[in-house]
Amino acid sequence: MSPILVAKNISKTYDEGKIRTQVLTGLDLSIHPGERIAIVGTSGSGKSTLLHILGGLDTPSNGEVWLHGQCLNQMDETQRGQMRNEHLGFVYQFHHLLAEFTAVENVAMPLLMRPKVSTKQARDQAVALLEKVGLGHRLEHRPGELSGGERQRVAIARALVTRPSLILADEPTGNLDYDNAQSVFGLLTELQETLQTALLMVTHDRNLAALADRQLLLRNGQWAEY
Repeated sequence: MSPILVAKNISKTYDEGKIRTQVLTGLDLSIHPGERIAIVGTSGSGKSTLLHILGGLDTPSNGEVWLHGQCLNQMDETQRGQMRNEHLGFVYQFHHLLAEFTAVENVAMPLLMRPKVSTKQARDQAVALLEKVGLGHRLEHRPGELSGGERQRVAIARALVTRPSLILADEPTGNLDYDNAQSVFGLLTELQETLQTALLMVTHDRNLAALADRQLLLRNGQWAEY
């Protein structure tokens, strides 16, 4: 089975004046359909930078990222945005919901960016997914009216509403207490399995990482023995 995403020799450096900081060095990675991968590392190890590059939100200094056989590096920002909307879902530690929109409006938004999807179709799919995550009774509530766990459930529904082939999750439970973290992660993996979506998760929590099919340790911008 062909991989969804292939990263080849990814490096990233930042230059500030005469100071050059090497964040990532020569990383390779392949992600296959339905696979669940955890990238573990301490703060500052380059985990989030790597995730942003893999998701086309940032570009590598060297190397290539191929998503469904197309090289993200060779695309302009509009083309990368279309690839993200079509194939990727994002879940962050902080939900990044739009405060002025309701839960159902937040979830429907990625679908409304597609020209062939009507407002009714987007809303119907958003409602169905919010019901699956246990928020059918909170459809018209805005983020400020929801608990932390509820906001993260909305964020998961938003990431999955387009039925992406890959979810990129950056510390998806890092802002929650233990019980909410367990509940939200269980929900994320349950939906991931149901939709046969691959999951790449960045975390510092090795207990969470142990639930993945594969664990990778990032140390000082390079893969290390786990």
